[in-house]
Formats: sequence, C-alpha cells, structure tokens
Amino acid sequence: MIRATSSIVIEDSAIEESFIRAGGPGGQNVNKVATAVQLRLDVRKVDLPEGVRERLTRLAGRRMTEEGILVIEASRFRHRERNRTDAMERVVALLRSAARRPKPRRKTSPTAASRQRRLQAKKRRADRKRLRGSAPTSEQ
Repeated sequence: MIRATSSIVIEDSAIEESFIRAGGPGGQNVNKVATAVQLRLDVRKVDLPEGVRERLTRLAGRRMTEEGILVIEASRFRHRERNRTDAMERVVALLRSAARRPKPRRKTSPTAASRQRRLQAKKRRADRKRLRGSAPTSEQ
C-alpha cells in the first residue's frame, strides 16, 4: 500500500510491474538483463475524486491508455530496484500534482498607465519605421 497524499492511497493490487530490456548503451549486459521496469497502474481501482481523476488523465497524456491504465516506463538506472523506485516516485508525483486544485484565474484589465506606455511604444516604433525610408530628394 502506497500513500500518495493524505487522502489518496494506492493498493498493491492496482499496480502491475513487468521488467523489460532497457535500450541505450550498456554493452553486452543490456541485451541479457531486463532492468527497465514498466509499471501499470489501473486508475479505476484507485479511489480518486472525480476532479483528481480528470486532472490525472490530462496530466498523464499519452501515458494513459483508453482503458484507464497509467503506464510508466523507467529505465534511467542500471539496477532493477532503482528503476522500480524511480517508477513509483514518478507515479506518486503525478498523483500529487493531480491532487492539487489549480488556482482559478481572475480576469484583469490593463491599467491606464500600461495602456499609455503601450501606445507611446507603438508611436516610437512607427516613427522609427517612417524615418527608415529613403531620404527625400529635391528634384530640379
């Protein structure tokens, strides 16, 4: 049993681990030993509030399957146990960030001074561009 937050607890039955071969450098050892871990968390088995579940689905992106299974692959380390803990830490971090309710955005309007600065900057830019043109020639 893993505690992500004070209210979110992951049961061991919701997690499925499988070890796969890691890609990348490592010589002959990388072809023989399955050190990378693929962790599959069935989100339907975890008791989550609806808002947290929606945020988790949005945050997970392509790591979430259509069946509601979160797939995390960890192959950063050369040891199986370190990859297991890395995958679990990533799942817990994802759940914690989904548990945080986003701060609602309040509409604001620009101040009078900022509007005036914006218009002055536009005027300066327009003058600078106007002066870039070719110098007037006097035709005789």
